[in-house]
Amino acid sequence: MNIGAPELIVILIIALIVFGPKRLPEVGRTIGKSLREFRRASQDLRDEFQVSLDDDEPPRTIASPAAPLPPAELNGDSAPKPRKTTRATAAAKPKPRATKRTGPAKPT
Repeated sequence: MNIGAPELIVILIIALIVFGPKRLPEVGRTIGKSLREFRRASQDLRDEFQVSLDDDEPPRTIASPAAPLPPAELNGDSAPKPRKTTRATAAAKPKPRATKRTGPAKPT
């Protein structure tokens, strides 16, 4: 809902007629203070909801992009180097189990 210049002029003329020239500045100040307080309360409420929502969500981890390949590997000049095992990938791989009859199991 946008109010243009002609609508604003009509509203001001009606307010001048209803309240008179002596009370119009006082009414304007009162309306301004009320709007300011309403905006402040609305912003406080929004901030409180945002904090509440941030507390409920588990923290998200951002995966880092894959490291770029060196120029030799991009051209196919050499075989790609084996990737290092990180804790996350090591934890995802099942560990070999020892058996009673054959001894320790061979890693796969």
